[in-house]
Amino acid sequence: MRRLLLFCVLAGSCAFAQQKIAPDKEAALKADLEGQIEGMKKQAQVMVDSVFSFGELGYQEFETSKYLTGILEKEGFKVERGVAGIPTAFVATWGQGKPVIALGSDIDDIPQASQKPGVAYHDPMIEGAPGHGEGHNSGMPLNILAAIAVKKVMEREHLSGTIKLWPGVAEELLGGKAYLIRAGIFKDVDMVLFAHVSDNFGVTSGPTTQSGLVSVEYSFHGEAAHAAMAPWRGRSALDAVELMDTGWNFRREHLRLATRVHYVITNGGDQPNVVPPLASVWYYYREADYDHIMNLWKIGDDMAKAAALMTNTIFESHLLGSAWPGHFNIPIAEDVYQNITKVGLPAWSAEDEQLAKALQHELKVPEEGLATKISPLPAPRTGPQPEPTGGASDDIGDVSWVVPTVTLGYPSNIPGGPGHSWANGIAMATPIAHKGVVAGAKVQAMTMLDILLHPELVQKAWDYYNNVQTKDTKYHTFLRADDKPAIWLNQKKMEEYRPRMKALYYDPSKYDTYLEQLGIKYPTVQK
Repeated sequence: MRRLLLFCVLAGSCAFAQQKIAPDKEAALKADLEGQIEGMKKQAQVMVDSVFSFGELGYQEFETSKYLTGILEKEGFKVERGVAGIPTAFVATWGQGKPVIALGSDIDDIPQASQKPGVAYHDPMIEGAPGHGEGHNSGMPLNILAAIAVKKVMEREHLSGTIKLWPGVAEELLGGKAYLIRAGIFKDVDMVLFAHVSDNFGVTSGPTTQSGLVSVEYSFHGEAAHAAMAPWRGRSALDAVELMDTGWNFRREHLRLATRVHYVITNGGDQPNVVPPLASVWYYYREADYDHIMNLWKIGDDMAKAAALMTNTIFESHLLGSAWPGHFNIPIAEDVYQNITKVGLPAWSAEDEQLAKALQHELKVPEEGLATKISPLPAPRTGPQPEPTGGASDDIGDVSWVVPTVTLGYPSNIPGGPGHSWANGIAMATPIAHKGVVAGAKVQAMTMLDILLHPELVQKAWDYYNNVQTKDTKYHTFLRADDKPAIWLNQKKMEEYRPRMKALYYDPSKYDTYLEQLGIKYPTVQK
């Protein structure tokens, strides 16, 4: 106890007493958690299918946020909405005292990824509409199941501790989590257990090969004129955009392997006979660490200045998103993995395997079906590291640098999908997703119980965070003082599609599953 109290003073992360429970009683509590979650399979299915049917893009997750917070309030959680200046962000809290465990998962979806679930070929519900092509409809239902089960155990066993649930808003835009950090959402948190859909069980551990990034939009302002009668009176903002893009495309030859620079022109003018007075281009600058990202940002700003000088225009820029490369807590990851091996993979049905192999055939990838063996926990990356070669980004990386964090991957999707695609949405309102969420919730709940009952686990996590992870690297936000969440993004797209999508929202009072509501035979494997 003396060592625990000393740790709490040094780390500033805990002030909770040892909650002694005999090993056999602890095993019985874990079995109880598994039983509770197994008994909530129907609730899991309804939540997963409902969020799938909402299909909302980043910053526009209004139906999703309203639905999830309603469930949490009925379960006794105190909900704070609109946190960090983001209308769809929230924090739901229950309990008191230490430890404070924060459960998070993303809730936004992918543009033009509308797809009928359980159908093993491209068949949109609404052509061109967004859809859950990364399976973000499943993570918060998983966390809610785990939180409800653990809450009941805490009440019955009189265990101290606080549970917080929060959504990753606009993750596909890397637009939310840095603002949650700035708002102080994690300042008293002892541990973050994040969840993200996968096609197998797994957990992040140690430094990763993720890239960090800044997402910046440049808007050039010129002067309109008749493009045929008096073009010399105009100053083309589009010319500035194209010159900036040309500069970057020539610069690519001279960038590190870890560098990724990509863009879309978000506004190219109105019509050809008008010299464009306004044009915009949106860049992602990805690199392996803070300093290299900041250098890319400076280069980009210099190119924008040069393009403006060449075209006699002016420009302004807006930070639309950011992310740090992730570094995840090894002691907690090891505990999560032990619980993964206890829970094991779901029992897949013949229909589940048929859908998986049919989709893999459609995508022309190996027809291996669903995961049948849990991958081993990767060994920590130690010693000299090879030169980074770049990769994907996730703003959970920012959270990992302010509080010990891990991400649980759970088996709710089909192996072989391209990612960010209609194909990755096919399983996400089917028994595959439902079974994976239930299994993942069991792992999440068992890990929460370990944290509640073993203060030494929290101590090990903070020891790693303080003495290994942040020994030589300190977190600096990419956000500037006047940056604000880009909550206007995707508004017009959702205004275009939401009226038609509303007609397809899942109604569990009338239909047992979303597949039944849509009239889809499971699985549908031929056109």
